[in-house]
Amino acid sequence: MIKKHIVSFSGGKDSTAMLLRMVEEKMNIDEIIFCDTTVEFPEIYNHIEEVEKYIKIPITKLKTQENFEYYLLNYEKKKGKAEGQLGYSFPDHKNRWCTSKFKKEVIKKYLKEKYPDEKIIEYHGIAYDEIERSKKNNEKNIQYPLIRWNMTEKECLQYCYEKGFTWKGLYEKFDRVSCWCCPLKNLKELKILYKTYPELWNRLKIWESKTYRKFRSDYTVEELEKKFKREDQQIRLPGL
Repeated sequence: MIKKHIVSFSGGKDSTAMLLRMVEEKMNIDEIIFCDTTVEFPEIYNHIEEVEKYIKIPITKLKTQENFEYYLLNYEKKKGKAEGQLGYSFPDHKNRWCTSKFKKEVIKKYLKEKYPDEKIIEYHGIAYDEIERSKKNNEKNIQYPLIRWNMTEKECLQYCYEKGFTWKGLYEKFDRVSCWCCPLKNLKELKILYKTYPELWNRLKIWESKTYRKFRSDYTVEELEKKFKREDQQIRLPGL
C-alpha cells in the first residue's frame, strides 16, 4: 500500500519546529495541512505565509464551511437533551468541541476524500516535555518527531527564533498561541488579550451576551474586565 506522509501544522512553535526540521533532514513530506479555526491570532496567518516562503512548499489551508461564531451561537443541536438548542457556547475542559469541529473532523474528511486508497502517516508537533499527551492517542498512524528528537517546548521556540521566525512577538505575550478566544487560557494571558487586543476582547463580550453559558466557570468576560481594571488601579495607587 502506498504511504502518504502528512504534516499537521498549527502554526505554533512546536509544529513549526517539527516542520522546519523535517524539511532540513529531508524527511518524506507529501502534504502540509493547516486547519483554520477562524479565530487564530492575526500574527499566525502572517507566520504561515513566512513559513511557506522559507520552505518553498505550499501549505494546504482547510476550514469548515461555517466559522467559529456560527458553531458558538447558531448551530442547532440535533439530538440528546439539548436537541434544538442553538450553539455549543464556549468550550471547556469537558467539551472541547472546537478541536473536533475545526481540526479532527476536517482533516479526517479531507484525507479520506483525497487519499482513499493510501495509508496515511500523520506527523504531530507534540514536544518532548508533553509526552503524556501522545500516550493518550491510540491511533497508530501518528508519529511525533519532536519526542523522538527529545525537543522540549523551550527548545522548539529557540530553534524557530534561530531560523528567523518571531511571530511578531506573539510568544513574548503568550505561553501558548492557541485560538485567541480560548477560555482555557490562564488569567495572565487573558489580561494581555484584554489590554493588547481590544477589538478581539470586545468581540468576546458580544458573543457572551448572545450565548447561554458564561465565558469561564469562574468569570464572565465583564467580571474579568473589572478584575483587570482593579488590579491596574491598585498598581497605580501611591504607597502600594
